Amino acid sequence: MQGDKPVNPAGVHIFGVRHLSPGGAKHLLEYLDEIKPTAVLIEGPSDATSEIRHLTNLTTKPPVAILAFTEELPVRTVLWPFAVYSPEFQAMKWAQKQGAYTAFIDLPSSAAVCLQDLRGVSLIDEPEPKEEEGNRKNIEPGTSNHSVYDQIAELSGEYDYEMYWERSYEHNLNSGAYQEAILAFSRQMRELSEDKERREDTVEFAYNAVREAYMRRKIVEVIDAGHKPEQIVVVCGAYHASALTDLSDIMSDKELKSLPSRETKLTLIPYSYYKLSSLSGYGAGNTAPYYFEMMWERMLRGSLAELPHHYLSMVASSMRKNGTHRSTAEVIEAVRLAESLAALHGGSAPTLRDLRDAAQTLLGRGDFSAVAEDLARIDIGTAIGELAEGVSQTPIQDDLNRQLKRLKLDKYKTVVANDLMLDLRENRRVTSEESAFLDLNRSFLFHRLKLLGIDFVMARPSGQEQATWAEHWVLKWTPEVEIQIVESTLLGETVEVASAYVLQQKLSSCTSISEASALIRTAYECGMIHQMEVGRQTLQKLAVDSRDVIQIASAARELSVLIRFGDIRRMDTEPLIPLLEQLFMRACLFLDEASQCSDEVSSAMLGAMNELNGVSMEHSEQVDEQLWLQELLHLSERDDRNPRLSGYACAILMERNAISAQQTAEEVSRRLSPGIPADLGAGWFEGLSMRNRYALLSRMSLWEQLNEYILSLEEDEFMRALVFLRRAFSTFSGTEKTMIAELLGELWGVHAEQVAEILTGDLKEEEVKMIDDLNDFDFEDF
Repeated sequence: MQGDKPVNPAGVHIFGVRHLSPGGAKHLLEYLDEIKPTAVLIEGPSDATSEIRHLTNLTTKPPVAILAFTEELPVRTVLWPFAVYSPEFQAMKWAQKQGAYTAFIDLPSSAAVCLQDLRGVSLIDEPEPKEEEGNRKNIEPGTSNHSVYDQIAELSGEYDYEMYWERSYEHNLNSGAYQEAILAFSRQMRELSEDKERREDTVEFAYNAVREAYMRRKIVEVIDAGHKPEQIVVVCGAYHASALTDLSDIMSDKELKSLPSRETKLTLIPYSYYKLSSLSGYGAGNTAPYYFEMMWERMLRGSLAELPHHYLSMVASSMRKNGTHRSTAEVIEAVRLAESLAALHGGSAPTLRDLRDAAQTLLGRGDFSAVAEDLARIDIGTAIGELAEGVSQTPIQDDLNRQLKRLKLDKYKTVVANDLMLDLRENRRVTSEESAFLDLNRSFLFHRLKLLGIDFVMARPSGQEQATWAEHWVLKWTPEVEIQIVESTLLGETVEVASAYVLQQKLSSCTSISEASALIRTAYECGMIHQMEVGRQTLQKLAVDSRDVIQIASAARELSVLIRFGDIRRMDTEPLIPLLEQLFMRACLFLDEASQCSDEVSSAMLGAMNELNGVSMEHSEQVDEQLWLQELLHLSERDDRNPRLSGYACAILMERNAISAQQTAEEVSRRLSPGIPADLGAGWFEGLSMRNRYALLSRMSLWEQLNEYILSLEEDEFMRALVFLRRAFSTFSGTEKTMIAELLGELWGVHAEQVAEILTGDLKEEEVKMIDDLNDFDFEDF
């Protein structure tokens, strides 16, 4: 790539860094104080230069990140995160304090997001390994899996590359040593990797070439703007440092126009140390962000001597908080051990690995599991960044922040999960309406966030059965939440508008009654009256041609709950009543037809019948209760319908006193007569026994009839009957089984205690074998 104006690179100062390096940040600040540049150019999206003033705002508290996102679907995002010890962040702060010109010089986000798709990896690249520590075990030198980083660690005698880096670069506080060493290291690493990439013509090679040509162009533009080369400092990833020392090969205007591009917007978001850590999968992360912050703080004081004491004291303190006491003497011994381990490797101070080994040996007393949780907490930390209110926010971010403040939820913006119980009822002890319905409005917001897929809130069972006014939520704020909020910008400028749009789209594509009724419930929970009406219309259209009693019953039950408890959310549910009436009537009319089904489908039908019976009792003034009882009677008398369902229909009628004792006795006699096939007789009894058991247990005639029926069965039919009887009696409680034993004892002329002992005792070996044989019995196509 040849530019129009080759420039002599002699004077431009290139400072290569590792992106999350406290040592790099310290040496860079010393270098800037020495050079006193008029321009500081930093690797980062060039279209985000205007965000630097927000990043250096006094109220900004790292970790924070620049987030770019596309304006059209599918949404693509790119992140550039910073910690307080990031060399780039400290360079911005220095330039802002000294009044020097500051700018990002890497590809704009509009091109970066396209190239990220092509590469399929993060845009942040480093002169360090991408694999996690655990992946470098048992790798033989010379094999294809033996990376350059493994070889470096092996040659240096260190356990892994991270240990080598920390001891060689982070602990070296001598002025000028870092820059010289890292440039030489970068040059060698580049030669090793670039040669392979060039020979294989990889996407990575082309990607780096494009970025570096663009950065050279931006450097030249700053020189053309009047800054002397010797007064410019370029801060970039060490991998690119040697490539930017020669400015003769810059990106041309034609090549610039040919870059792939998608329209993007930029915002700043708070970030977390967990997301900065390599444990989260971040390719340019380090293993212990909070540990490196501790290191940075001590570097500013001029010495790392206190770091081992501080780190191990914090581990011991964390263990004490969790109930495991460790003495000061043990901490002192752990420090001595860490320093001894460092000395064995010729180090000037313990590395993180040395400190962890000492913690395991002394504080964990050899057991890593005893200190694992505490080490993770101290290594990674729970910090989440902060931004000034309204700084570079998208409209939906602003809206959510306002709502969190209004609803007194801003204190829950933390990476630590918090439980919050809501009581949706009016609080009559306060005077203002806002306070009286605080929890209700919180609930509306939480359900809207849930609809948008924003994981700030997670619903949990309230622990209050049948209490529709109680809700239990778990709140946890993470950087992913910020990204999800930003991605919702395309759906609307406020949480309410965005969630209404999502709900409208779901209703437009809705194809089933159960889905439509669930969406009505969602609209109700979100406090969206208009969408409830759209959902009602959608459900009504779908119900016109439906004969699916199971889905209709489920929808009717949803509407029933909303109508009964609508006043909890101060929502008018009266328009749902005519729809409930319509659904209930259709379910009744198609009940008989739907009951001609297999034994497998009958389980779902039993649930539907139970739901419809509940609706008929709870809304007896709105629905046609007589039609329901009439259809149940019709089903209970049918011999050509699923026997479980016929028996269940009879049980409901008995429970509601809709049939007389005489009618019940006649039906029992007819269903359990000798000659009736086992699947019909025993199946019917199973359905009958699923409701109102104490009423059944009080009818001696029923058990006499069942006893006579079972005695009349041939062996094969008896084995068939056992399938239904075992299933029926398996759901009876211990008390109910004892009552059955008393009834059978009376029938068989033996003591109830003897029957109970037989029924509840352990099975004999031959009885177990009989049951196993029953399980293997061939029921053909039954």
